[in-house]
Amino acid sequence: VQLQASGGGLVQAGDSLRLSCSASVRTYNNYVMGWFRQAPGKEREFVACMRRNGGSTDHDDSVKGRFTISRDNAKNTVYLQMNSLKPEDTAVYFCAASRSIWGMRRADTAYIYWGQGTLVTVSS
Repeated sequence: VQLQASGGGLVQAGDSLRLSCSASVRTYNNYVMGWFRQAPGKEREFVACMRRNGGSTDHDDSVKGRFTISRDNAKNTVYLQMNSLKPEDTAVYFCAASRSIWGMRRADTAYIYWGQGTLVTVSS
């Protein structure tokens, strides 16, 4: 599975962005799809993920209420809608795919396929 992330950019605090992650194969809906981010000098951290069938989602507390993950299986694409962006959201955002159990959804080690990352910069 190849993943291609896009949609990053430079925005001001309070603005919105929508990230997209396109998968190369139709069977991507067999995977848990997740978004992670890595800020300069920091560890990669979990942002959000969605179950294979698109029913359940999970968002980190730091983005809950502002970010929303969704997927369009017909387009083999997962999205991350980011609203009310803050300077602390500045990071490279990665999409990833996992075949592990839902209980492992927040562990980056559970994800076996990764996109190349897209940079989001939020100015104050």
